[in-house]
Amino acid sequence: MKNRNPRKTGGPPGKNKRGSSKFSMNRDPFFSNSKRRKKVEDEDIESEEEEDLDGGMFNGGGESGEEEEEELAPEETADEKRQRIAKELVEKLRAREKELEDEEDEEGEREFEKEGERDSFVAKKLMQQQLEDSGRLRRAIASRVQKPESVHGFEVLVKHRQSVTGVCLSDDDSKGFSASKDGMILHWDVDSGKAEKYKWPNEEILRSHGTKNPEGRVTKHSRNVLALAVSTDGRYLASGGLDRHVHLWDTRTREHIQAFPGHKGPVSCLTFRQGSSELFSGSFDRSIKIWNVEDRAYMNTLFGHQSEVLTIDCLWQERVLAVARDRSMQLFKVHDESRLIFRSSTSSLECCCFIDNSEFLSGSDDGNIALWGIQKKKPVYIVKNAHALSTDVNSGELKDNGRNYNGHIAASWVSSVGACRGSDLAASGAGNGSVHLWAIEGAGKGIRPLYDLPLIGFVNSLAFAKSGKFLVAGVGQEPRLGRWGHNSAARNGVAIQRLKLL
Repeated sequence: MKNRNPRKTGGPPGKNKRGSSKFSMNRDPFFSNSKRRKKVEDEDIESEEEEDLDGGMFNGGGESGEEEEEELAPEETADEKRQRIAKELVEKLRAREKELEDEEDEEGEREFEKEGERDSFVAKKLMQQQLEDSGRLRRAIASRVQKPESVHGFEVLVKHRQSVTGVCLSDDDSKGFSASKDGMILHWDVDSGKAEKYKWPNEEILRSHGTKNPEGRVTKHSRNVLALAVSTDGRYLASGGLDRHVHLWDTRTREHIQAFPGHKGPVSCLTFRQGSSELFSGSFDRSIKIWNVEDRAYMNTLFGHQSEVLTIDCLWQERVLAVARDRSMQLFKVHDESRLIFRSSTSSLECCCFIDNSEFLSGSDDGNIALWGIQKKKPVYIVKNAHALSTDVNSGELKDNGRNYNGHIAASWVSSVGACRGSDLAASGAGNGSVHLWAIEGAGKGIRPLYDLPLIGFVNSLAFAKSGKFLVAGVGQEPRLGRWGHNSAARNGVAIQRLKLL
């Protein structure tokens, strides 16, 4: 029998049942690259002449193309800006040294020698400035300070309604900032004393800037400011107080730009790391938080203290110095995630400040001032009863709800200490009616008293000019963190003391 199955018998040569050609993988479009090759063949390669013609036709000639390139030019990078600022600084120093030259030699060789001497002097000056800013070289300013005349004492520069809780200066010493217990924040000029007030926004704007509803029985945010700090570039001002928020202000427009929540207690102290946008805040919740003001972001939290953090300070390095009511001072090394603990044996530390990277100063509630070194956990030198009570305070009607005894104890507390950055000049303030100037002797030799500057009231904050030519004090009738003392003879405000240097 004949097999009728076409699959077995097959058909005519080259044909299948439907009359189509025999199946071939080469002819199947799935296995062929004909389309892909076709696309490549259809694509035209543009020549440089065509690009020039097209650019001329669509852009209207070469001039408009150059204008577009200028418009699309990249902005100045951070490195280029740094280089430009450095060149401007060098040129300013060269011009200043050229003006100070008194030599009248007009010979060309002598001029060439003077140019070389000037450049070497500028290089040495820049190197010395870098070492001083980094804290590796200490300027000798204390020995150059002349004794202030009794007539030219502290002058009230800016007035506040209530006690001033914090003062700070810009990096160029031209502007100052102060805050008081009633929430008033002032921006003032050092030379003229002309002040401008910061306006607090309403509750809706504060919520849009990041504030959260107050906890407990409080119905609205408290405006009581306890701490103030300004960034090195002078763009940002930070404030903190009883509302448990860190508020960020723009110093150019004096407007509120951001609020950082997160602390569970009042914000008692603030400080910026020099030369950066990092902000450190200490609180009664026993923690220190780190913020980035450029990114408006929270970074980290430092723990270690067992009681309320009262004062913090920071220099160029990522190291934070803090004191608390647990009778300890701690140095936090943020990068290494470690800390050094310095303990006070008898009293509670109230304030602290860096002298340089290896030495720091502290004041306590028993009236002592201590000099510390990073190599020892005990004070290198102690000045006992540094702010003894004077007769002026007794005549100033120092009272504490009718109990003069407690008021006198509060008056002798060292409430603030400050140091001229990178120098051997320091100051301390209390409520005994005077501010003391101190000379920090090198190699841990001790503290030498210089002069007593009369100032009635509780000195709650001190700030030295970078040049050491003046000292600013925040004064009030009451202490910064409480009302356990009162001096009705004091004037609430910012006082300035001009210092003459040899």
